Amino acid sequence: MAENSLQIVLSNENLLKTAPHNLDAEQALLGAILLDNQIMVRLGDKFGGQHFYDPVHGKIFDTIKTITAKGHVADAITLHAKFSQDGALAQIGGATYLAILVNAAADVASAPDYAKLIFDLSLRRDLIRIGADLSHSATAIGDELDGAENLIEVTEEQLYKLAETGQISQGFKNFAEALESTMLNAASAFTHDGSVIGVPSGFAEIDRMLGGLHKSDLLILAGRPSMGKTALATNIAFNAARKYETTIGPDGEPKVINGGIVAFYSLEMSAEQLTMRLLADYTGISSDRIRKGDLNKIEYAKLQDAAIALNDLPLFIDDTGGLSMAALAARARRLQRREGLHLIVVDYLQLVTSSSHRAGESRVQEVSEITQGLKALAKELNVPIIALSQLSRQVESRDDKRPQLSDLRESGSIEQDSDVVMFVFRESYYLERKEPKPDTVEHLAWIEEMGRINNLAEVIIAKQRHGAIGKIKLGFTPELTKFTNLDQTGQRFADDEY
Repeated sequence: MAENSLQIVLSNENLLKTAPHNLDAEQALLGAILLDNQIMVRLGDKFGGQHFYDPVHGKIFDTIKTITAKGHVADAITLHAKFSQDGALAQIGGATYLAILVNAAADVASAPDYAKLIFDLSLRRDLIRIGADLSHSATAIGDELDGAENLIEVTEEQLYKLAETGQISQGFKNFAEALESTMLNAASAFTHDGSVIGVPSGFAEIDRMLGGLHKSDLLILAGRPSMGKTALATNIAFNAARKYETTIGPDGEPKVINGGIVAFYSLEMSAEQLTMRLLADYTGISSDRIRKGDLNKIEYAKLQDAAIALNDLPLFIDDTGGLSMAALAARARRLQRREGLHLIVVDYLQLVTSSSHRAGESRVQEVSEITQGLKALAKELNVPIIALSQLSRQVESRDDKRPQLSDLRESGSIEQDSDVVMFVFRESYYLERKEPKPDTVEHLAWIEEMGRINNLAEVIIAKQRHGAIGKIKLGFTPELTKFTNLDQTGQRFADDEY
């Protein structure tokens, strides 16, 4: 095995020695820049010395970049002064070589084309390195049963990062372009039936306040244990998937007109437990009775009909525990590529692990990296992401148990990176634990109050980057772990009335 590994390494080194490159193009570009430093402005932010095959060329480019960034002129004279003590430049001719670069200069107008060629060849060399690493890692079989799956995700992440570096930086977008994009969105909203432009949550008041779940938004749904945050997230995912509807657009391509394809990362519950909740939601039969098999023939038939009706539901569940941010992103990209994707739900934030967690790094730093990663993923895939979050115990020490932004665990990064923060609150949960002694006046008052609030819940919108904050009342059925819409009088109404 050791001999095979050595052969692979030697083979990889030979591949890199013959890797695609063009030294003439590198000389032509550097020469053109020395003649006209303004070319640097046209090359974009992501082009750098690391893209040159010859390391000396890369060092020359980075030095020019440093000099011009300070507002100074970078030419053969200033570079020679900078490199006068540098042995690397001396080895290839020193000042004479700088003169050679100037003589080899490309036409100023075509210099960006040379940069694109150098950039492309650099990406090809990186692809060769990734391919060589993949070949070596796939050959060196370890003891881990899931090693191959991890290898796929690592390689996919490397390719994604390479694709990101391969995108030419757009830099500034002029106001006219931004205005055109904004007006297209406004026109879409104006001609849309109703006020929901994003993915519908299925809850009238939530959609009224948010306008639906908007593309590229990171929404935090937080609450103390047993408040129902998983239930609400499941209901939203289920509603969006059930409403999924497409039509054929003017360009002949499918266009989503309602709902969406949903990815649900259930890091705490299994896919079977989550599916049982959805069946309870759909049939009105409690998940506890479904789990125990406590059903009559009519209910069992109803359950079978529900299974048939929901078989093609565009809801994809990943119940891998301890999922890293890199793996989560890789799987979301893969799903979008294969099936399409319009909404991501992560249950819950504190169970995601950082891809680059280092020893000694605080949990606050790790969560900050995760929230930044989720926000970046929402923008990249252009979909809303709902991430559930735990709240700190300090809620329990207050008389008013309603959550506040400061109750978020590692609240600084979560609050900062999110576009919307929502809290789930059920007053009945706390009142239930304060039951007075039976056959007392206090107990009768307690029963009356429990009857009033037992099936009510609040969704508190504590932060909304693009709109108002406020409180929303929903119905809640504990045995079904199901939230429902309420009308203006506080009475429930069916989802199909919304």
